Amino acid sequence: MRARLISKTATGLFRRRPLLIAAVLLLASGLSAVAALPAAKLAVVNVPAQWFEGEVVADIEYDSATGLGLDLYIPPDLADAAAPVVVFFYGGSWQRGRKENYGFLGTALAERGYLVVIPDYRKFPAVRYPAFVEDGAAAVAWVHARIADYGGDTQRIFLSGHSAGAHIGAMLVSDERYLAARQLEAGRIRGFAGLAGPYDFTPEARTIKQIFGPPARYPLMQASRFIDGGEPPMLLLYGLEDGLVGPGNLERMEAALEAKGNCYQVIRYPDAGHIGLIRAFTWIDRDRPPAMADMLGYFDLLQTEEGCPRYAPAPERPDASALGQDRETRR
Repeated sequence: MRARLISKTATGLFRRRPLLIAAVLLLASGLSAVAALPAAKLAVVNVPAQWFEGEVVADIEYDSATGLGLDLYIPPDLADAAAPVVVFFYGGSWQRGRKENYGFLGTALAERGYLVVIPDYRKFPAVRYPAFVEDGAAAVAWVHARIADYGGDTQRIFLSGHSAGAHIGAMLVSDERYLAARQLEAGRIRGFAGLAGPYDFTPEARTIKQIFGPPARYPLMQASRFIDGGEPPMLLLYGLEDGLVGPGNLERMEAALEAKGNCYQVIRYPDAGHIGLIRAFTWIDRDRPPAMADMLGYFDLLQTEEGCPRYAPAPERPDASALGQDRETRR
């Protein structure tokens, strides 16, 4: 796999005018129509990424054994000081997804000063658990060894993920064996933010049973069972309208963190669903709910205050009313 440096310039506006026109037409037709066309929807949410003023280095091989690659989103006008790093694992039920689809997230975070790493990982049916978590560990090991070459700070590495990606990230910070196999300690991670993560569940769907089975192995994929008090600070974000990942996942993880005295915080968004949390990183639904602002606000706080600082959640947009339900924070 050969890495590619992708330059973004103002002339891209003219080269990509058809894409912009398509995006406007799709938006004019309503978001429900976009949702029915996954490829078109991705084109829409990634439109702003076409004019990102930083640098994108794509297809860097991070593991020669698997040939897997990652993409870097480097902040524009990177100062002499190294930038904090976010490694983001996308979701897709451990079966789907491509790093190229998440340019909207990489550029949005990079524009706020973070060097963003989005790795691919192997998926079912090609592999079963724990192969994708092992891939995540390999990606983090590459980041720790090489990200300084691109302007990243190895002392400020944060992990994040959505859905299945949140599960991968949570396993990396809770079950120390994965990073240890790559000669790393969980202490090397400055913090973790999980969005709609399935941290502790028993598979019911046939395919999910195949991914994680047999049943005797289910406890090995439940991140909350490995919490021992030594994990980095954790921010857990969840939409109360999530119809895919049940609230028990968050509740059991929260209980484990509380029991072991971990530094953690929970934010529940009353009107957000499963996809809403990742859609909040797009220009279409930015800050509805304010998941991106909360994640970066929490990471920013961990870099400026010692101990276990308490983060004050960002306000929601006026059209995302809480309808009387509280957003909660803990410890």
